[in-house]
Amino acid sequence: MTIDIDSAATFMATQARLLDRRRFEVLFRDGDPASALAALEGYRNPDGGYGHGLEPDCRSATSQPGGALHAFEVFADIGPVTSPRAAELCDWLASISLPDGGIPFALPMPDPFGSAPFWASADPSVSSLQITAIVALVAHRVAAHDPAVAAHPWLARATGYCLGEIEKLDEVPHALVLAFAMKLVDALGETRLAGKLGRFVPDDGVVAVGGGIEGEAMRPLDFAPDPDGPARKLFRSEVIEADLRRVMGGQHEDGGWRVDYTSYSPAAALEWNGMFTVNTLSLLRNNGLV
Repeated sequence: MTIDIDSAATFMATQARLLDRRRFEVLFRDGDPASALAALEGYRNPDGGYGHGLEPDCRSATSQPGGALHAFEVFADIGPVTSPRAAELCDWLASISLPDGGIPFALPMPDPFGSAPFWASADPSVSSLQITAIVALVAHRVAAHDPAVAAHPWLARATGYCLGEIEKLDEVPHALVLAFAMKLVDALGETRLAGKLGRFVPDDGVVAVGGGIEGEAMRPLDFAPDPDGPARKLFRSEVIEADLRRVMGGQHEDGGWRVDYTSYSPAAALEWNGMFTVNTLSLLRNNGLV
């Protein structure tokens, strides 16, 4: 089984939004990082945060934690090139952080049209391990080549919040919380915490997503994407190999991959697939398959 990267390029050109086409070009076509940064700039607000549907299921123009996540993805993609916008985003995240160091799942939005209910109705007064963990994870990827992000106080506080909350877990959390927390401790090389979370993951690595569509689940590579991370050691080799085959086999005839969860607007349904295709190809490349 092989990946058709040329077919993926065709899919991106015909079905993906400009930002994800630029990301694909940077990652797989030696594209210009400045072009990706220029595309990202359209989602940025004067406060330093990102909105305007950068998170496909959160259509609000307001700066949101979900937008921060996807902005950091771009800053990670362009490495070793850096942008001052990354540290400015850390400044914004510091400004919305709660006293415990976590960030809320979402902030109030006066324009919730087309946004998923879980974004639009989130409690801004409570820190969310789910969103803080995944935002911090991608920020750490940026920090690997951007000293300004690595040294930013926000990242240290957010990471400390996440590690503290993970220490407190004594029962199985929601599948997305579990996956994002596991990926964070995996990236940090936290072997003990990876083992703690691993006790919540069954041997086949499949954890159903509560509230999701039928069959929606987190799978082995959602917990252990890095072949060299401590989380990978929690799974039998045949389980990882089977999941890699599953992911590779998900490429459609048009060259793209499709998400297996609900989209909350017509725009999101298109945008997710382009983003998901880039992220899937990155996962496969990191595992030596692209």
